Amino acid sequence: QAQLVESGGGLVQPGGSLRLSCVASGFSFGTTSMTWGRQAPGMGLEWVSWIYSDGRETDYADAVKGRFTTSRDNAKNTLYLQMNNLRPEDTGMYYCILGLNVLGTRGPETQVTVSS
Repeated sequence: QAQLVESGGGLVQPGGSLRLSCVASGFSFGTTSMTWGRQAPGMGLEWVSWIYSDGRETDYADAVKGRFTTSRDNAKNTLYLQMNNLRPEDTGMYYCILGLNVLGTRGPETQVTVSS
């Protein structure tokens, strides 16, 4: 059974940075494309970025392009999301998700709060 455990969230001031991690188990992580999604308070789950299984291709939502970078270490079964120049509108619950959209299996959230 697939398991995903996110970490790295927290409270940060606008302009700050955070790095989220997602440790995967129970499936073939190295052959599975992955997605980051987020849910702002009172809103639905939105796509943030995806990365192919080999890490060679990525894509980002316009709202985070140029500020967020997703990467992976298949040897460690770990997915990352480096978030720079954070804005208050980046506040929300962040999830790592199996596949190339937000409909796949996801782990428990990690909370990101951007506030001064």
